[in-house]
Amino acid sequence: MQHYQAQELEEFATRCFVAVSVPFEDARTIARILVLADLRGIDSHGVTRIPIYIERIRRQAVNAQPELRVVADAGACALIDGDNGPGPVVSWFANGLAMERARRYGAAAVVVRNSNHNGICSAYTLESAGAGMIGIAATNAARSMAIAGSRESLVGTNPLSIAVPCSEGPPLVLDMATSVVARGKVVEHAKRGECIPEGWALDAEGKPTTDAVAAERGVILPMAGAKGSGLAIMIEILCGVLSGGVFGTQIRNMYTEFEQPQGVGHFFLALDPLALGQGELPQRIAALAAMLRSGKKAQGVDEILLPGEPEARQAVLRSGAGIGLPGNVIEDLRAVAVDLGIVPLR
Repeated sequence: MQHYQAQELEEFATRCFVAVSVPFEDARTIARILVLADLRGIDSHGVTRIPIYIERIRRQAVNAQPELRVVADAGACALIDGDNGPGPVVSWFANGLAMERARRYGAAAVVVRNSNHNGICSAYTLESAGAGMIGIAATNAARSMAIAGSRESLVGTNPLSIAVPCSEGPPLVLDMATSVVARGKVVEHAKRGECIPEGWALDAEGKPTTDAVAAERGVILPMAGAKGSGLAIMIEILCGVLSGGVFGTQIRNMYTEFEQPQGVGHFFLALDPLALGQGELPQRIAALAAMLRSGKKAQGVDEILLPGEPEARQAVLRSGAGIGLPGNVIEDLRAVAVDLGIVPLR
């Protein structure tokens, strides 16, 4: 592992995206969201994604300079066409609109179509929680997961995040794929030639596998069987069907299909507790957190951790010690820098 400070990675990532004609502020948004994933220990969604993001922009599978349009507006509800722009850029705009409207109406939902992979959903819900709101974000993705009863990939791993403000410590934040594991983790294991745990995936013939490469060619399994499957389907409805965009098997693979846009959809909801007369919500969340932490610990458990606490601790640790990148990721990023003619990582 080579360690880098977050600012160093953000500056490098920004240079990469500016080099492929992404406007500076948009490039910085993408960089910040990717590095946030690394800071929080979600390495599968961090700077390791820079090469594929850059490749899709250079091959015109992603629009570097989108014109974001609000195509339907009912005040507390809005629909945005992302013009095939970078997912983090489109999503940052959409979530910001949801927050702005929530201040006015108490709650607001913004649905997005015609976008791309947008990084970790908690990047957006944390922004809402930081503004004193409850934030909800979800996205669909290219098919990689089987639904209950099938061995064929029919939906993406369709993640969901919910974040709430807390007066004592960082926000409580749920950020989870609806699969047993995020597909990006399988991709990273395959890159490094590592096996994956049993129960993560099936191979192309529908057989359980611990071979990460075989899992890439097969399907990821839903978490908790029919429950994870059902949640993924509902997210598909919120992000793909409701938006009027593509959905399910119609969404194109980020890594293999470059001829046409992916067509990813997103869903954002912001709720202002002040609209319900709940200005003390952060204090009440802190009281709930203290109550939950005081529970009797299971055998072998030293501490009860709440949603988002492990990631928040990683962010503190990595802000000081730096973000460790494995050799294969460093080499990929250096190759990108050489190809773009920019200063590489040290």
